[in-house]
Amino acid sequence: MAKILICDDEAGLRTVLKRYALFEGYEVTEASNGMEAVEIFKKTEFDIIIMDVMMPELDGFSAVKEIRKSSDVPVIMLTARGEEYDKVLGFELGVDDYVVKPFSSKEIMLRVNAILRRVEKNNTAKDDTEDHIIFEKEHFKVDMTAYQVFINGVQVNLAPKEYELLFFLIYNKNIAVPRERILSGVWGYDYMGDDRTLDTHMKLLRKSIGPYAKFIVTIRGLGYRFDG
Repeated sequence: MAKILICDDEAGLRTVLKRYALFEGYEVTEASNGMEAVEIFKKTEFDIIIMDVMMPELDGFSAVKEIRKSSDVPVIMLTARGEEYDKVLGFELGVDDYVVKPFSSKEIMLRVNAILRRVEKNNTAKDDTEDHIIFEKEHFKVDMTAYQVFINGVQVNLAPKEYELLFFLIYNKNIAVPRERILSGVWGYDYMGDDRTLDTHMKLLRKSIGPYAKFIVTIRGLGYRFDG
C-alpha cells in the first residue's frame, strides 16, 4: 500500500483529498504546514507527497527544498497562483507535477496514480537490468541504469523529471518526437496539465547539460529530436 503525505493549511481540502486517496487504497498522513511536513517526513517514508505552496510556518517550496536534502520522493505541488516563475522554481527543486487551484480531487488522484506507476516501472527496470544502458557521444555520457550524467568526466545532478525527459529523448534518438508523445511517455497517459510544462522542463534540462544541449533540436510545430 503506497503512503501519501498531504500537506495543506486548508483542513477542508486535506479532508477531501484524503477521502479520495483512501478510496484509491492509499495510506494517508496529513500535515497542516511545511514545518510539520518536514518533521513527519524525517520519521516516516512516503511514496509521494502532495504539497501546497502558500502555508504558514514554512512554505511549500522551502519544505520541498529541505526534503530534497535526503530524498527524491515524488512531489505534486498545489498552488493558487499560476505564474511561470513559480513553476520554474518548483521544477528546479525536482517537483514532479504542478497543479493550480481550483482543481478536482479526481484529477489529483489521476496524477498520483500516473506518477506512482512510472516510479514502479523505473524501479523494476533498474532491478531487472544487469548491464548498464549507456549513451555516450563526444564528452557527454549518460548511464540510464544508474541515473548518472557526466560532462567532460564530471558528474552533473539533474532533477528527477529532467533525467526521465533526457532518457526518453535518448531512447528515441534521431527521431522527431511529437510533443504529445513526450508528455505521454514522460508524464504518463493520464497527464492532464498544459504542454507549457514540457517547455519549462526542456529549458531546465538544456541548462543542466550545458554545451550538450545542442543534441536537443526543437522542431517547430511538432516537438523535439535528440541527435545521437
